[in-house]
Amino acid sequence: MMNRSCPYLLPTLLVFPWNIETRGAILGAVAGYDTSDEDACWNTSEVIDVENDTWGQIVKYTGSEEDERNTTEDHKGKIVISDDEGYSLNNILAKCRHRDGSIYGNMDIWWKKAYLIADRNETRLEAMALSDPTNCIIHDGICIQHHPGRMLQILSLELDKISVDGDLVELYGYIAVRDDVDPLLNYVVNFSRDEPITVEQGSLINMTGPKRGIDMMDFALTEYDMRIKTGKQEKDDLQLIDGASIIGPAGIWNCPFTIRIPGDCGAVNITLSHLEDAVEATVEVLILEVQRSFNLSLGCLTSGLNKEIRLLDGAIAKSCGLKRSVVAVARDSSIDLKFKLTSLLSSSSQHCCSFKSKTHGHDTKEIKTDFALISVKVTWSTLPDGALW
Repeated sequence: MMNRSCPYLLPTLLVFPWNIETRGAILGAVAGYDTSDEDACWNTSEVIDVENDTWGQIVKYTGSEEDERNTTEDHKGKIVISDDEGYSLNNILAKCRHRDGSIYGNMDIWWKKAYLIADRNETRLEAMALSDPTNCIIHDGICIQHHPGRMLQILSLELDKISVDGDLVELYGYIAVRDDVDPLLNYVVNFSRDEPITVEQGSLINMTGPKRGIDMMDFALTEYDMRIKTGKQEKDDLQLIDGASIIGPAGIWNCPFTIRIPGDCGAVNITLSHLEDAVEATVEVLILEVQRSFNLSLGCLTSGLNKEIRLLDGAIAKSCGLKRSVVAVARDSSIDLKFKLTSLLSSSSQHCCSFKSKTHGHDTKEIKTDFALISVKVTWSTLPDGALW
């Protein structure tokens, strides 16, 4: 299994007018990257100041908690490029809070119209939409009708520093992505107040989605509204993050980077990667012939990236089907799954399996362990070509 190394490139300081026409190119100009080098990650030591009522300005991140709070409270909208963690971007769109209703104001703004912000329904598109199409055109054994495309892969969500006492907090709310294939909400996490999740400060937030692959041919919008449950009533709870951020196709590809989302009482770090010529892999795990209870952790590496995605983490007591996971995989690369099984009564065991990416179809493998027989199915699909709405 190959881990991708990421040499760093120094950027060139350039200034562009910040408007809709240039929004797709400006991040690339800031970075000074060469898109032909898919291995290139970069650090930036220069910054640009560009002002605009909607998009805000690009500034150097200093790590100040007060600055982070002002970013959200004042709705100024900032893109923050940090040179201390490889590549870090914070693009908070201005005046887009859910709790005060400002995100629903001035619906003539391009991103609010393009991504149907007023529509709160979940995406209509299911995973595996083109896993078994009937209109393929086969040439030399390869389908030339359905093409891999640019996709966005969210690798992890991390609860960063929070301004509340105690190491553990109860979180609820959602983080979702809207894209050009279907701009309705594609949830990455979505927890109700009645069923919050308990998270330790500085630890990962288990992802429940996305429901299907995320298109990255143009822009995608990340929307979020998460709170910390502290009281008996919702009005007593604390706002963690609230707003929306644009993710553009410019910037580094095939290498992890981090979007930092600061809020009133803390921050969430979203680590993700643009993937060129990628397909959708839907991972389904069945637990068969259970011998004894155990805890299962399932990690995933995709497309040679060295950042693991946590797909599953929980206790297993009987035969069952586990939640479906959707991962983007670059063409001619693999998805590598790592199963870690542990029990209080015996030593742990680890088992790995890999699947080479395809345009369509599915692959299955069985893993025999001392705890259970595990069946793994990966279904391959491209995303639909063009919007569905």
